[in-house]
Amino acid sequence: MIVIMAGVSGSGKSTIGAVMAAQLGWAFEDGDALHPPGNIAKMAAGVPLTDADRWPWLAALGSWMDQQIAAGRPAVVACSALKRSYRDRLTHGRPDVRVVILEVDEAALMARLAARHGHFFPPRLLASQLAELELPGPDEPTLLVPEGGPPAEVAAEIIRRLGLTPARKRTAR
Repeated sequence: MIVIMAGVSGSGKSTIGAVMAAQLGWAFEDGDALHPPGNIAKMAAGVPLTDADRWPWLAALGSWMDQQIAAGRPAVVACSALKRSYRDRLTHGRPDVRVVILEVDEAALMARLAARHGHFFPPRLLASQLAELELPGPDEPTLLVPEGGPPAEVAAEIIRRLGLTPARKRTAR
C-alpha cells in the first residue's frame, strides 16, 4: 500500500507522513524533493504553480510510487494533491493507493508557515493553495483528518482509520 499524505503547505503532511511511515516501518518520501528545480525557483519567488507546472511533478510522484509498488515496498508520500484531478492521476491504475487529506484552519496554517525557516514555500503563497484546494466529494475515497494534535497521535489515528497495523517496537537485548 502507498498512502498519499495530502494538504496545503503547512498542514503537516511531511511531518505526519514521516511519523506515520516510522510507526508502520514503511518508506517515506517528501514529494517536495521530486519537484523540478524550476518549480522550486518559481515558488521561492512567490509565484504560484500552475497545472502545467504540476503535471511533470505528479508524473515523477507516480513513477516513485510505481517503483515502490513493483518492489513490494509499502510507503507514505507527502504531496499537496490539491485538486481531484491530481489525486485521480496519482491513484488511477494503482488500487492500493490511499489518500489522506490533513485539514488545518487558515490561522494555524499561517502561524506554521510564518514560523518555518529555510523552506522554499513563502507564506504569501498559502492563499493560492487554499484557492486551489478541492476537498473530496462523497464519491472520492479520500480520508479527511483534522490535524491539530501531536504528530504521533495524528499518525496513529490515521493508521487506525486505514485499518493498518503499526510495526512492532523492537526490544533491546
